[in-house]
Amino acid sequence: MKITVAGPGALGCLIAGFLKIKTKEDIWVYDNVPERARRIKDGGIKIEGLNGVHQARVNISSDTKEIGVCDFILICVKSYSTEDACKDIKDLVGENTFIVTLQNGIGNVQILNDYFGPEKVIAGITNHGSTLLGAGHVRHAGKGETIIGKSDGKLSGSLRDLQNVLSKAGLETKISKDIDSVIWGKLVINVGINALTAITRLNNGALTEYEEARSLLRAAVQEAAKIVKRKRIKLAYDDPIQKVESVCKATAANCSSMLQDVLNRKRTEIDFINGAIVRQGKALGIATPVNEVLTNLVKAIEASYDKVVK
Repeated sequence: MKITVAGPGALGCLIAGFLKIKTKEDIWVYDNVPERARRIKDGGIKIEGLNGVHQARVNISSDTKEIGVCDFILICVKSYSTEDACKDIKDLVGENTFIVTLQNGIGNVQILNDYFGPEKVIAGITNHGSTLLGAGHVRHAGKGETIIGKSDGKLSGSLRDLQNVLSKAGLETKISKDIDSVIWGKLVINVGINALTAITRLNNGALTEYEEARSLLRAAVQEAAKIVKRKRIKLAYDDPIQKVESVCKATAANCSSMLQDVLNRKRTEIDFINGAIVRQGKALGIATPVNEVLTNLVKAIEASYDKVVK
């Protein structure tokens, strides 16, 4: 199979590296930044962390015509870049191509459906933690399950093929018949962790060590849980607050993706996480004051990167 990972960020490099190292598939990376692509082509992908140090030479290009039509395209760009990625990868998409999202937040599946049709889209989440240390250089910071599925709940050979290849790469993968609930389940977890870590600059585990942070975490999650209940979404866990706090402890040393963005003075995915809860709340008539404050604070941090007192 030919598989292209679109986006050489923390998650994209982790997945592409493990696919190259542990499978015999034809693995490519698409990077819309030519200079970075050249650096990664020359230096390869380096993964350090949980299981030692791994090095992989990967095929990487900023020219989609060089890559050609693929069997699977894994979308690993930030959520705010999903629409641009859809335009970029059109030359990679053939009659039998499937486009896969393993991104944070909600809204990505709908964008992919609109561009390519729901029959070509596979949705999913992964709980593997990865920290970007440099171009093509990542730290594998935490293991977790990867879950994929189709929004219509149907099983297919393509789903099983993807499950098998990701599992071979060390990303143990399950198939769900209710992937929308899985995506919402991860969203609730991210709502409790990401913005707070970005604002406080604490690792995940520290959020439960300080009562003030823990109180805000619980309040943000409670608001998200009200929306989930109103939408009649069945989460995989019964107690959202307990689940988020357990994830904090299980990934105690992890630097969340949003905190990484803030530390690197990059745009965050706040609009697709806490901001999504605010929008859903307004549509449903549910107050979300804590998520609104968290969203505004992260946006203020983003807008003032060049004015921060050192």
